Amino acid sequence: MSARILVVEDDPALAELVRDYLEAEGFAVEICADGRQALAAALEGRHELVLLDLMLPGLSGFEILRAYRAKWPYPVLVVSARGDDVDKIRGLGLGADDYVAKPFSPAELVARVKAHLARYRRLTGSGETREIAAGVLAYDPQKKQIKLAGVPLTRTAKEHELLVLLIEHPDRLFSKEELYSRVWGESTVGDVSTVTVHIRRLREKVEADPADPRIIETVWGLGYRLKLVDR
Repeated sequence: MSARILVVEDDPALAELVRDYLEAEGFAVEICADGRQALAAALEGRHELVLLDLMLPGLSGFEILRAYRAKWPYPVLVVSARGDDVDKIRGLGLGADDYVAKPFSPAELVARVKAHLARYRRLTGSGETREIAAGVLAYDPQKKQIKLAGVPLTRTAKEHELLVLLIEHPDRLFSKEELYSRVWGESTVGDVSTVTVHIRRLREKVEADPADPRIIETVWGLGYRLKLVDR
């Protein structure tokens, strides 16, 4: 697997260590230590994945993530010493696909990079060609496009994967644990709050009133399902 990866990290020793591990696996790596330089490099869209620290000189990782997500759907893995739940939830809420707390195993980080790249490529390389409609939502696998009432949706890679799964199985009830396993690929139960954050973000994009969802329905104590409703 080869890809261009942007490593945004202001600790030179750690950045070099991560680069060594990634390059050993065949990845092309660019390092940025300054927040503003990192944002400029990220917005060029030359990288298939971004590893993003939060505490940076010039511009915070949160600001970079917000601007990047407004333009590009490629996977973003936040790598930070800020391990508080509030920072994790904020990062995921801004569109990060994963959150890795420092200190971490470089080998595990490489494994996560490979997993996220493989899922993104699988989603954007599907051989399915027919459009799949589910109420006001429709997924075109050939164009890798999701529309709401005919209007294309802007979404992150993980939001895309989660919404495609729901569109492909309308009216099917998914538990948070199953969604986490199917979308994030974990073999064991992980932090299912990730699912809650992404469902909330999707509702902000597809619901007329996110506080009173009619499309992505919560079945209390059991999980979520996509309802076949027309606006």
